[in-house]
Amino acid sequence: MKLTALLENLEYECIQGSVDREITEVVNDSHKVCPGCLFLCIEGARFDGHDKAGEAVSRGAAALVTSKPVEGAEAGDVTVIRVKDTRYAMAFIAAAFYGHPAEKLKIIGITGTKGKTTTTYLVKSILEHAGFKVGLVGTIEAIIGDTHIAAENTTPESLLLQQDFAGMVEAGMDTVVMEVSSQALKLHRTQGFVFDYGIFTNLEPDHIGPNEHDSFEEYTACKGLLFRQCKVGIVNGDDEHVGQVTKGHTCKLETFGLGGNCMLRAEKTRLVHGSGELGVDFHVAGLMDFDAEIPMPGQFSVYNALCAIAICRHFGVEVPVIRQSLLESQVKGRIERVKVSDKFTLLIDYAHNAMALESLLVTLKEYHPKRLVCMFGCGGNRSKLRRYEMGEVSGRLADFTILTSDNPRDEDPQAIIDDIKQGMAKTEGKYVEICNRREAIAYAISHGQEGDIIILAGKGHEDYQEIKGKKYPMDERVIIKELLDGGLEHI
Repeated sequence: MKLTALLENLEYECIQGSVDREITEVVNDSHKVCPGCLFLCIEGARFDGHDKAGEAVSRGAAALVTSKPVEGAEAGDVTVIRVKDTRYAMAFIAAAFYGHPAEKLKIIGITGTKGKTTTTYLVKSILEHAGFKVGLVGTIEAIIGDTHIAAENTTPESLLLQQDFAGMVEAGMDTVVMEVSSQALKLHRTQGFVFDYGIFTNLEPDHIGPNEHDSFEEYTACKGLLFRQCKVGIVNGDDEHVGQVTKGHTCKLETFGLGGNCMLRAEKTRLVHGSGELGVDFHVAGLMDFDAEIPMPGQFSVYNALCAIAICRHFGVEVPVIRQSLLESQVKGRIERVKVSDKFTLLIDYAHNAMALESLLVTLKEYHPKRLVCMFGCGGNRSKLRRYEMGEVSGRLADFTILTSDNPRDEDPQAIIDDIKQGMAKTEGKYVEICNRREAIAYAISHGQEGDIIILAGKGHEDYQEIKGKKYPMDERVIIKELLDGGLEHI
């Protein structure tokens, strides 16, 4: 592809060489530089690609895209392009290199603090039941046809994202539903195309700190960028920050929620609890009119379902399809029910910080279990404050806590538990320590009592445990099956 074609939607200055040359590949990783490629010099938190410009030239790069002067370019036959922001440029170059695949797809982008993952899977399920061919990009994985690719970021860098889009077009997909993180919006990963639908679930203080966002105001502003890059915005009208998030929007706006002013509303919500199952039924009013049920607990599940309905309405999905899809829905690691007994309910959830754990436990308490049992650990090489906070939350809200390991990384698992116990000590909560997570799961199941709700928190969709820099296979679903096959008592 000609370099001029890759640069067609960008403002740039040609510092050296000619733009009339062929480009064989586009890369932003110096290890992937090959003869004839365009190398994007990306400045990151720990590494600056501009420092690798000379090396890229020596390995045959045909062009460099930079935002500042580089050394070593003058020594080779290389074109040097100067832009204001190489990350921004990368998004447009990537879209052009892969043939603008987003133009051949309907793109749904979902942003918010919570609910992104669950909502993406709900939308995918409903649309596929209606006959659409749907790709997915998110925290857990990218799904391209029958291929599932584990995710490194909630929203991948623009080069990978455009590659995924191209793969979806090739696989016959017509729609993509994707999670859009605030970091992705801040770092221009989703530039180079326009979303057909931009979605806002909710906003709470999160991701504030080094290498993330300097303040809640910046976090909010980054979320809002989505609504200047989409055709239709569908937003939670009940969220107190919706005005700030949509400020300056350039799209048509619709609202969903429980409030009477929302365009699509959930009314008459009722908790459903029986035979080890938890859920909510409700009536959909406003832009649509029907009864629905979702087999996931709590008000936030209603919001997720309502958001998915609001999106799928635009695709003309019929009500019976929506209702049936919701009834069959389950998202890996998000309040995921694993059937082990008719006597009690066992759930797996990704809640791995105090805010998420408190929201989860408060929701489960609404179902008035005989006991609410919470098993969790905390990650190593992370703030000790999280451990104190999670210990205090579980001690205050759960009837019984099982302290165990999560991803200890380079730390001693018992030392992490000892930190959690400092938070537990601020409460009157009862607990037991079982450092080995497999043994902790066995204890939770074998000591389950009729009417209990047992939550295995922290790992969710993860299928590994990280210890001393190495990841070991550990999927809680597999462990549960092995334990049941082994004949645990009291089930």
